[in-house]
Amino acid sequence: MTDRNFGPQGWTPARLGSLAGKTYLITGANSGAGFEAARALLNKDAEVVMLNRSVEKSQAAITKLKKEFGNKTEVSFIRMDLASLASVREAADEVMKTVPRIDALICNAAIAQVPKQRLTVDGFESMLGTNHYGHFLLSGLLFERIEKSKGRIVVVASLGYKMGLKTIQFDDMNWDNNYHQNSTYSQSKLAQMMFAYELQDKLAAAGKIDVKVYVCHPGSSATSLITTSGNLISRILFRLMVMTPLVQSAEKGSWPEVMCATEKGLEQRALYGPTGRLEVVGPVDKGTLHPHAYDKPVMERLWDVSEKATGFQWNI
Repeated sequence: MTDRNFGPQGWTPARLGSLAGKTYLITGANSGAGFEAARALLNKDAEVVMLNRSVEKSQAAITKLKKEFGNKTEVSFIRMDLASLASVREAADEVMKTVPRIDALICNAAIAQVPKQRLTVDGFESMLGTNHYGHFLLSGLLFERIEKSKGRIVVVASLGYKMGLKTIQFDDMNWDNNYHQNSTYSQSKLAQMMFAYELQDKLAAAGKIDVKVYVCHPGSSATSLITTSGNLISRILFRLMVMTPLVQSAEKGSWPEVMCATEKGLEQRALYGPTGRLEVVGPVDKGTLHPHAYDKPVMERLWDVSEKATGFQWNI
């Protein structure tokens, strides 16, 4: 069931006021929706810190943004590979040293539809390790700064959470026995959502109401996500889809995460994104959230598994 809280046109960046003095961290911000989110925030005089894996692509993105908004534009990057827990720790340490406030951490980066099972350097299935464990650890390491800033954590999920098992395969987290590029991706995105909703519960139980946690998805957007990590068939099919009304621009795909990073009065136990056809395109608002995404026993167990996997215990 979708809402129309922002009218028939939905939420758009036209609602943004000045963001001067605010700082936003975005993972995977050198291309696609992450880059467009950075553009929208910089356009309103915010400071943006990108957390990206590629130095070369990050430098190119910053050059492009400064050409558009001016050399004084406050945009920088810190190298971070979400697929490496050591890299996440190093990046978080650099953030804590150099970024005095975090108004929102936007967990945007992801890999998708990896054709064959791959493991991260830490031994995790690559999509679960990158999309979930990396962001779980990063959010925990930066939580103190986010809380001090009365900031937000924005988890960029995917409608893929509705595919596959619709739960967490605890007896085989790496999918050694039944790896499938779509079902395994689905689990990684479901895990991200469950992390966010369980964090909401933990913050509420601790009376920590200043930190907000939101979940959104970009719908079907013309980004490099599938073309970067998907197999040949997936890439071909996506290129064909881009030519249909069921795919929107990367810019529009960024609007849900920008909204969740800035808009006041949003519900936390919700999923924000396009609300038009199949909820993959159209006006941005509160969309349909299926109950399996906040199955409490599964969320609690996943939290414990994630703390053990990352070697990090949250202090809430």
